[in-house]
Amino acid sequence: MFSQNQKGYLSVLLAAAIWASSGAIGKVLLKRGLTPYDLVQTRLIFAAFFLGIFLLFWDRKRFIVPLALFPELFVLGAIVMALVQFTYFYAISQIQLVAAVLLQYQAPILVALYSMVFWNEKFSILKVSSIILAIFGCYLVVGAYNTDFCKLNIKGIAGGIAAAFSYAGYTLWGERLMRRCDPWTVVFYSLLFAALTWNIIHPPFNAFSGSLGVAQWVGLIYIATIGGVGSYGLYFLGVNYIRSTRAMITATAEPMLAGALAYLFLGESMDLAQVLGAAFVILAIVTLQLVREDNLASPENIRSRHGLKSSNVP
Repeated sequence: MFSQNQKGYLSVLLAAAIWASSGAIGKVLLKRGLTPYDLVQTRLIFAAFFLGIFLLFWDRKRFIVPLALFPELFVLGAIVMALVQFTYFYAISQIQLVAAVLLQYQAPILVALYSMVFWNEKFSILKVSSIILAIFGCYLVVGAYNTDFCKLNIKGIAGGIAAAFSYAGYTLWGERLMRRCDPWTVVFYSLLFAALTWNIIHPPFNAFSGSLGVAQWVGLIYIATIGGVGSYGLYFLGVNYIRSTRAMITATAEPMLAGALAYLFLGESMDLAQVLGAAFVILAIVTLQLVREDNLASPENIRSRHGLKSSNVP
């Protein structure tokens, strides 16, 4: 019925829609009194639990990790994933949903910068221009052009920027680990160790002792299972059919979908300058991914990312 390319794009688009809806539902839960700490803690507990049950019946071998990689997986989950989850939802709790999503979408820009500095990807006018365009786009999205800058929610903006840095770190570190481990193994242990972190630094299972209603529990379970596990499955499925670069470009549908949901259900709106800024960010990400697609396949970059000398690779 569908070609492989169509299946790939549809899978990634559905993953982007789930991510956008998870952000919108998270915003609703936060507005109704749930704290970012409880939201993140509960999401991680449910996500790790349900993914663990799924792997237990699907393929138990995915629990097996080479002992040498275990410390890296622990740090990736206990620190990096724990930060990714918290900074994102903290930003959502403070500023507009679309602004928070687009700030986190600076992660591909940071990955591109890292690649040029440490993986010897070539600098080009187009790359540098795209990075500048993305930064300027975020300047517009958060409303920093307002004359009364002091009224901006600095904490929310800082949370969004922290989300971008932590997500970029997870992308780079996770990509390296996924060359040596199954992607589902990396995701499971990341969630598990992140849940451990949040049950140490925050009262254990704190949300379970509160007075959450049925609707709130349904929202939490959706964010954890469909939003936290199902979306990964769809994204990985999409990458199997289309290149990861194309998948990343397709995933930029998320901020647009988040904007539509925020307008329809949360009463959030953006002025013309913010919409223009969002367009700049998406354009910059798409351009960078297209430029990087050819660079990543070059022998020089393959050697650099794997730590090999010229004589090691033909």
